[in-house]
Amino acid sequence: MLTRNCRLCGHTLSHIFIDLGISPLANSYVSQARLHQMEPMYPLRTFVCEECFLVQAEDFESPQHIFSDYAYFSSYSDSWLAHCKRYADMITERCALTPDRQVIEIASNDGYLLQYFKEKGIPVLGIEPAANVAERANERGIPTSVEFFGQEAAASLLEQGKRADLLIGNNVLAHVPDLNDFVAGMKLLLADSGVITMEFPHLMRLIQEIQFDTIYHEHYSYFSLTAVERLFAKHDLIVFDVEQLETHGGSLRIYAAHRSRMGGAVSSSVIELLSQEETFGMTRIQTYADFKEKAVKVKRQLLRFLISLKESGKSVVGYGAPAKGNTLLNYCGIDRDYLDYTVDRSPHKQGLFLPGSRIPICEPDRLKETRPDYVLILPWNLKQEIMAQTEYIREWGGCWIIPVPEVEVIE
Repeated sequence: MLTRNCRLCGHTLSHIFIDLGISPLANSYVSQARLHQMEPMYPLRTFVCEECFLVQAEDFESPQHIFSDYAYFSSYSDSWLAHCKRYADMITERCALTPDRQVIEIASNDGYLLQYFKEKGIPVLGIEPAANVAERANERGIPTSVEFFGQEAAASLLEQGKRADLLIGNNVLAHVPDLNDFVAGMKLLLADSGVITMEFPHLMRLIQEIQFDTIYHEHYSYFSLTAVERLFAKHDLIVFDVEQLETHGGSLRIYAAHRSRMGGAVSSSVIELLSQEETFGMTRIQTYADFKEKAVKVKRQLLRFLISLKESGKSVVGYGAPAKGNTLLNYCGIDRDYLDYTVDRSPHKQGLFLPGSRIPICEPDRLKETRPDYVLILPWNLKQEIMAQTEYIREWGGCWIIPVPEVEVIE
């Protein structure tokens, strides 16, 4: 095995968390013109560090290749937008944000979140590496800088007189190959009395609910509070509070600040969650070693169910074209023999094909035209929103399939 070192602590990695075979990049959707060309395929294997317990994937492609032109636009999920508005209202009051304060978001996408601060008259700045997505934000009046964040970008912003009273990073930490450079940049950009909030999927929930499909090449790392606290402490930042959220199948929202401001004071929520993680086994290697077999059981169950449906003449289609869905389909070997097509609300994905499986992506109205018997919800974390949007499939007896953590049919 090639020598691999932990992104957080530098320890040599030797423990495999899960090996999902080979897979294309999860967001590398295929155009009609490229259907007859080969796709790059890479091993999708993750390791766990026995020192800091960070779970991390091997990196085969640079962030510049993956994220410079991105197919994911955050504003196409109603429930996510509602979550963001609630956050903006809450944090504005909690941090007493006023028009003389500066809010900066790293990986700000299409302005989905900063729009709510702008409405309050609070100055905002987005930092977004994907030029096509940043263009959409700028069109909406959300000033957005196109660059990858780290110490160099932070120093440049400081030279321009920018410092963050509130520094936000939602679902970006997993996309960062150089964690120490990234967090060092956050420390540099954060005002002396400023607050960092970050949201990311919780590794403990991933393990508990067998969410193996949330693993893909674009996610370099997977985090417990235990690992994140160590990462921030390394850069003299303290995680002083934490909330457990239901977004993305179970996430954490951490609050961090300069240690010099907070001293060693942390909330009871931090202490309690660290204790829960230890009790669950997040600091024991065996907890991670047992995950593979659980994922294999989910794979076999889903395949058996889809085969039984197709052999009985039922029609099955997908809903959504998320990255997690592409991991699920490619790991399970599901292609057009199982799913006739999938639909997605984003016009940026419609007319393309899923990577690997080559399943076509259509507009949602295709469901009404073909009246499928079953709809496999690929972004299962949004199942309530999707079921509400597609309630009409009940008119012809259609059912929904939820694949993770076990096959569930909802009539």
